[in-house]
Amino acid sequence: MKGYVSPAWLKGGHMQTIYPAKMIKLPSIDYRRERWDTPDGDFIDLDWVEGSGPLYVLFHGLEGSSRSHYSLSLMDAVRKRGRQGVVVHFRGCSGEPNRLPRAYHSGDHEEIDWILRRFRDSEKGKIYATGVSLGGNALLKWLGESGKEAAHVIDKAASISAPMDLAASGEALGRGFNKTYTREFLKTLKEKILSKLGHYPHLVEKEALFAAQNFRQFDDLYTAPQHGFAGTDDYWARASSKPVLKNIATPTLILNAINDPFLPCETLPGMSDVSEKIVLEYPEEGGHAGFVSGAIPGNLEWLPERLFTFFEKGC
Repeated sequence: MKGYVSPAWLKGGHMQTIYPAKMIKLPSIDYRRERWDTPDGDFIDLDWVEGSGPLYVLFHGLEGSSRSHYSLSLMDAVRKRGRQGVVVHFRGCSGEPNRLPRAYHSGDHEEIDWILRRFRDSEKGKIYATGVSLGGNALLKWLGESGKEAAHVIDKAASISAPMDLAASGEALGRGFNKTYTREFLKTLKEKILSKLGHYPHLVEKEALFAAQNFRQFDDLYTAPQHGFAGTDDYWARASSKPVLKNIATPTLILNAINDPFLPCETLPGMSDVSEKIVLEYPEEGGHAGFVSGAIPGNLEWLPERLFTFFEKGC
């Protein structure tokens, strides 16, 4: 399966950016929640859609959850097809604070590893894993670090709107209108850290936390030191998935819109940057994890359909 860019069939239809997605009526899903203890004494929550056949696993984006628009649209499609699906919440993203000072980060491939291996131990059928944004980069990082071993754990993977070059994405989020998104992300991240200070009073200095205005400052203050990195530059370099894409041995779809405001298109990997197991698709429009199609306000059916086609039909 050789990598390629913008297949002809993607050129029909109009893709909108992420903002109209907020106007769309989202499906209601009655998930079954399950809690898993982590190897280091913390916990994660998983929200399940019951069904049969292949297991569809979704890793959400920064501050996302099973209620994010892309989670609901994919799991609704999974439910309608009678498949089984699960949204894995990163630590602290399920509505309840996690126990430890650490949370989650863009290159959290060790976390991805034990989670997917546990699914493999319990599932006899095929496992298809999808990661969106931060979750997409973490999944790609795991695929690249694991190499051939990953192909024994899952059958196929897909990455949607992943910041594969974290330095480029981090700098983009600090410019222009993107600062609006950054403020929203940092607001919830800071609230979570403040809630931890009662148990971990030396986690961060409050004044420095309040002063952080962009991801470079925030990651240097919290993300990097709490997850084993020397600082922001070390974190962005070592957690980026782009350098390990050539090592991926599992059939993988990488889908990024050219007009994604968080990801400079000139930094997207080309065919020389990836293994022969990777399919690259870069539609002109779609925004960041948006891919809204149809007349305004549109619908979110395109992305689940694309994923099902790749996973179950192999194209």
